[in-house]
Amino acid sequence: QVQLVESGGGLVQAGGSLRLSCAASGSINSINAMGWYRQAPGAQRELVATITSGGRTNYADSVKGRFTISRDNAKNTVYLQMNSLKPEDTAVYYCNADIRPRFTYTILNYWGQGTQVTVSS
Repeated sequence: QVQLVESGGGLVQAGGSLRLSCAASGSINSINAMGWYRQAPGAQRELVATITSGGRTNYADSVKGRFTISRDNAKNTVYLQMNSLKPEDTAVYYCNADIRPRFTYTILNYWGQGTQVTVSS
């Protein structure tokens, strides 16, 4: 059983910072790309940032220069440092990862349960 568990969400004022963490646990052989997505009320889930196992990153235009994604492969953990937060960043943030479970040759896509980020004006 593989799980992604997020932490670090909360309430912050505009201009503030938050750091999200997502740890993958369970019967894991390897992890490929990891990423963060978000979903605001009434909106579709959208990509925030992704990072490959080799460290190559990709960001949504709306967060470039403000958010930084990183990962610790030894800990199977991905982070999202969010600076200069804006009210429009308010959403549930979801961790996502492509994981090869042990004893399989199949890469499966997993989602975390989500963590709420609220930015007040």
